[in-house]
Amino acid sequence: MSHLRIPIFTHSAIIRQDNEDDDERGELEILPTDNLIVVAKTQDEISQLEVYVYDESQENLYAHHDLMLPNFPLCLEWLDFPPAGSPSTSSTSPKKEFGNYIAVGTMDPEIEIWSLDVLEGMYPDMVLGRPDKTTAHVPVPLGTGKKKKKKAKHRATSTNYHVDAVLSLSWNRTHRNLLASASADRTIKLWDLSRTVGAATGDGEEAGGAIRSFDGVHKDKIQSVQWNDKEPTVLLSGSYDRTVRTFDSRAPESCLGAVVGSDVEALRWDPWDPYGFYVSLENGLVLNFDARTLPSDLNNPSPSRFTLSAHDGAASALDVNPHVRGVLVTGGTDKVVKVWNVTEEGDGKNGVSLVTSRDLGVVRNFPLLHQFCDTDASCESQGKVFSTVWSPDDTLTLAAGGSAGKLQIWDIGANQNVRKTLGTKLAESGRALKEKASGGVVGVTDDGEGDSDAE
Repeated sequence: MSHLRIPIFTHSAIIRQDNEDDDERGELEILPTDNLIVVAKTQDEISQLEVYVYDESQENLYAHHDLMLPNFPLCLEWLDFPPAGSPSTSSTSPKKEFGNYIAVGTMDPEIEIWSLDVLEGMYPDMVLGRPDKTTAHVPVPLGTGKKKKKKAKHRATSTNYHVDAVLSLSWNRTHRNLLASASADRTIKLWDLSRTVGAATGDGEEAGGAIRSFDGVHKDKIQSVQWNDKEPTVLLSGSYDRTVRTFDSRAPESCLGAVVGSDVEALRWDPWDPYGFYVSLENGLVLNFDARTLPSDLNNPSPSRFTLSAHDGAASALDVNPHVRGVLVTGGTDKVVKVWNVTEEGDGKNGVSLVTSRDLGVVRNFPLLHQFCDTDASCESQGKVFSTVWSPDDTLTLAAGGSAGKLQIWDIGANQNVRKTLGTKLAESGRALKEKASGGVVGVTDDGEGDSDAE
């Protein structure tokens, strides 16, 4: 079984490798026009980061390199801040202000930060969390084996480290040294990447631990956390306790929230509205809220601005287009990726319509591998969608992946109905769309060395 989770980001870099000749370096160079896509993949108990390059002008997607991971990955977050203690910030070389890194939240529960500018890296540049100093690896008995089972006990929390799986990460793009993490231990922690791991501080504490721990925000596993780019001290979180909460990290006691009626799967601040955010739920609904109207007491009503019935099953993936206002993408365990158009209809009301959708199917006979299929195509089996992410550069291009373990790029601008429905918004964005020979769907380029069916 393989699983795939994807963030997508852009960065121009030259991948470094010892003893490489000029031709090899040229093949490894990442051009400014390229998109890098990082995938966390686990198959047959082996986990790795796979780095892909997508050249939009040539509609070409290919694997660049991969990094073996020591722990089971659960979430990813890209950042450009070189962490303290990494080779790029050593005393023997000039200190870098920017870099190309990926933070990986793991089951163990650690946060590993890997450099994407180094080929064949064997170790992360930084590890946040010390499992040897927590009770994370101490098994918690679920019962005695008799008919009456005891309820699973929560692990004792720590203010310095997570003691259960890290489920979500969010990097602060304004205060670039700050990374927020959410965990199954019911806490949100704030990390300072400029602090050296393992060094002693003046107050006797060990550096590398979390600088803040927000406890009591939720009563169950915290599935997702995200900084507000427009208000860079404000955090948004969603939990299996069926609530969403938003608070200022400087004054977490002033917490606002809403009861959403189902487990939270994903959430996103609206890049076009400093107070608006979206929440996708296990029951397939997507809700939109205005943070200014949320109560501090969860017993008070907190109606959403609108509710969208998006999927038959969990709405496991969600993202908001940063280029075109009011365009969403969702993915679900019903194996479908859907694009939605949100319009303002006056009197503070919104209208939502489905623009386009695609099913995810398989190739060959792998029961859990998938590729995009047309809605009228015949697919033998399908994989659940775990991640859908808009490109930061290409107006209507997104990446998707899930339980099948394959990556697909989908340029929805190749669809005529998309052009018609979003025509006005596209004109306002000032971005021209090009005809796509592939029909909009691009998979990984086959280099002729692919695995056989038996593998």
